[in-house]
Amino acid sequence: MGSIGISLHLLPHSLLLCSAAGSTQSPKRARPISRISPRMALATPITFGFNNLLETFTVNVQRAENRPLNVPLIAPFTIATSRLDKVENVAIRVELSNGCVGWGETPILPFVTAEDQHTAMVKAREVCDFLLRSPAKTLGSLLGEIGGLLPGYEFASVRAGVEMALIDAVSRSIGVPLWRLFGGASNTITTDITIPIVSPGEAATLASKYREQGFRTLKLKVGKNLISDIEVLLAIRAVHPDCDFILDANEGYTSEEAIQVLDKLYEVGVSPVLFEQPVHRDDWEGLGYVSRIARDKYGVSVAADESCRSLVDVKKIVAENLADVVNIKLAKVGVVGALEIIEVAKSSGLTLMIGGMVETRLAMGFAGHLAAGLGCFKFVDLDTPLLLSEDPVREGYEVSGAVYTFKNARGNGGFLHWKNIA
Repeated sequence: MGSIGISLHLLPHSLLLCSAAGSTQSPKRARPISRISPRMALATPITFGFNNLLETFTVNVQRAENRPLNVPLIAPFTIATSRLDKVENVAIRVELSNGCVGWGETPILPFVTAEDQHTAMVKAREVCDFLLRSPAKTLGSLLGEIGGLLPGYEFASVRAGVEMALIDAVSRSIGVPLWRLFGGASNTITTDITIPIVSPGEAATLASKYREQGFRTLKLKVGKNLISDIEVLLAIRAVHPDCDFILDANEGYTSEEAIQVLDKLYEVGVSPVLFEQPVHRDDWEGLGYVSRIARDKYGVSVAADESCRSLVDVKKIVAENLADVVNIKLAKVGVVGALEIIEVAKSSGLTLMIGGMVETRLAMGFAGHLAAGLGCFKFVDLDTPLLLSEDPVREGYEVSGAVYTFKNARGNGGFLHWKNIA
């Protein structure tokens, strides 16, 4: 993983930016939160970044806990493989001995994430207990041990939530917003917005509303019924003729059906900017076939989403030229795993997309900071907080239509109303 660096003017008091006052639990024996001395802090700009923090920042966890995070949706969220009526995720809160608090979220999407909410609650509690028992150690060591406790795709969503909380707490400790910590390319992103599987009339109504709100790219869930999918696409095009759209089949088509969709759209002069996961996650041959036809005949890029669940998957996609784009989701690979995959994808010439499951602004805010800071994502699909009927998170970023602007404040900025989900 390449170095992700920023330049900071660190003052002595900035080494301890959070106060432990008001903590409800006695801290473990006081330990230095960083190996940076006040003398070093007085020096001219220090190059500091996420990779450097892995080796230099010592983490001492004072409190760690998790709770269910249940939030209703404005309307049911239907994709080819499942239907969601409300968010049933897990929120994670970590407090360091310096008083700094970090927040994370474990997204749960049936038939997509490996964990259900009960499993995620149990595993998150186990890791929180581990953090409380663990002596102070470097951030890199701690993240490595968490990776061992929550390995692979099976526990990736829980791992992502814990990693978010720890990194957020560290970010607050040094007074650096996450988007700067991850590279500082920008503090804004522009997202698409998703239209789930609905009738053509409902889709047209949503598309009109999103056009008025300034959304230029619409992501359309397809894959349940070929004929209905075409009708929906044409209905949307009629009311939002200038939009770009992404087709997301969520594994719903066979390879031949996926090509039929592109054929039909081509006949009416409509071309998506991206065709996401057209076939089953394990149909590697079909994925490669659709990618070749889409690219060579129609000039359409194909993205691997459900087929991209690990670094091994990405290397296979590169080696066999199976897709043009990979969709990075923290809930599939964790934060550390995402950074590793991003480096490999960039060096291999793959185009990058960042997305999510169905999360609140805890997880979406973290992913947005990462995307803005790195500045390497062509496709941004971080819209799910806009689909919720309630917002359990205090304002962590400004929203203006499709544009998110992250405040120049330390940490994620998304602060959970913890009592509201007790």
